[in-house]
Amino acid sequence: MTYYLLKLKGGFTLIRPINCFMIGFAVIAGQYIALGILPSFSNAILGFFSAAFLMASTMSMNDYYDLEIDKINCPKRPIPSGIITPREAILISIISGFIGIIAAALINAYSLAVASFALTLMLYYNTRGKKTGFFGNILVSICIGLPFIFGGAAVGRVTYLLVLFSLMAFISNLGREVTKGIMDLDGDREKKIKTIAVMHGPRKASIVAAMLYVIAVGVSFVPPILGIVSMAYIPFVLVSDIGFVSSSIFLTRKYDMEYAEQTKRKVLIWMFFGLLAFIAGSIYIK
Repeated sequence: MTYYLLKLKGGFTLIRPINCFMIGFAVIAGQYIALGILPSFSNAILGFFSAAFLMASTMSMNDYYDLEIDKINCPKRPIPSGIITPREAILISIISGFIGIIAAALINAYSLAVASFALTLMLYYNTRGKKTGFFGNILVSICIGLPFIFGGAAVGRVTYLLVLFSLMAFISNLGREVTKGIMDLDGDREKKIKTIAVMHGPRKASIVAAMLYVIAVGVSFVPPILGIVSMAYIPFVLVSDIGFVSSSIFLTRKYDMEYAEQTKRKVLIWMFFGLLAFIAGSIYIK
């Protein structure tokens, strides 16, 4: 592989393109849930690229500050492996962040405010917040819930349904971050990051993560109780809820690093089905 192709591949790996796509899709989903119809093409495109580039900026910044931890936990990542230099990672982060903020500003002032808030949170997380452990997990999870609010802000309509899904995304991702702490136990302990797994052990961390997943399941019952979703919500949310409950049970029984990594990946699937549930549920069946 040539030098430039290797750099290009390293750059894509650095920004985590799947995460960028998912966060961009989440904004469009937020717009759709808020409106009940598809957003305008310009709103959808600007919202998607704003969120995607902000995620790329955050991921690049994260790997820059995580260099010493990744040498232990993930030595094949672009920076510790030497494919991307720390200087290049920061440059990618700055350019991506600038594009993301400009795209948000082109939508409206509310979108710019939400995007700026999210970027500020992640800057604080990467520079200082990560070492706080659980508080850092909260910061990351706020940013996972924000894309849906961002989508609503982009179309000028933040609904109860949108807030509920943002809350569900926040809680379930908080559980995922606690689970990730089990997976990253060795590196986090070495760098004195105060995750629940480091401070109280992987077993207690697995219990906290499981409790958060179950709380997220509880939140998923609220929309049908309030009558703000259609019946199309039910089949998707059942898959999501069953997945969260089963992952919770197995995680509390087998809380080693390998299974924590498997759970972290599965939770993304359950969160995606939760998103599909809210999208489907916003289609009102008369």
